[in-house]
Amino acid sequence: MSVSALVLLGAIAIAVLYGIVVYNNLVRLKHNIAKAWANIDVMLKQRHDELPKLVEVCRQYKQFEESTLTRVIEARSRVSDARAKQDVPALGQAEGMLRFGLGQLFAVAEAYPELKANEHFMQLQTRITALENGIADRREWFNESTNVHNIRIEQFPDLIIARLTGFTEQPLLEFSTAEKADVDLKALFSA
Repeated sequence: MSVSALVLLGAIAIAVLYGIVVYNNLVRLKHNIAKAWANIDVMLKQRHDELPKLVEVCRQYKQFEESTLTRVIEARSRVSDARAKQDVPALGQAEGMLRFGLGQLFAVAEAYPELKANEHFMQLQTRITALENGIADRREWFNESTNVHNIRIEQFPDLIIARLTGFTEQPLLEFSTAEKADVDLKALFSA
């Protein structure tokens, strides 16, 4: 075998090995996104299970605003639908609506001293707040995993392997502008 044939064979072997390494790294990134999504999904399910309890405690106070409770229930349903479909953009919008509704619910509860003093309400409020914080942490990890994946499939030469093997850009989990505006208003009033 000639030297040029050996060099060509070596170059082909190196290119194939490099392609395998790139492909395996892309698979790892894809599974990191799936793992991050699964972690968000667990927290969303737990919060989904707590919200009816919170609504029921609030309904026990006859004068409590029914429209606020209805908004929370509708938003909960939308989050559940988006979660089941694994529709990240729809989940972001539904989450924004739910967070806005929960913010209103907790703000309205301030006007009801008996409700605010209710031990079950306080436990649920603490639990839901902890779940919200957990969702925020997991959302950050999901978005970081997604961002790393999206960058890798756009970088040369990884984009060649990504396109050949069907890797596509994944959406970030972003909450709606209504929720962001609500957070900004809360920050202004608490300062």
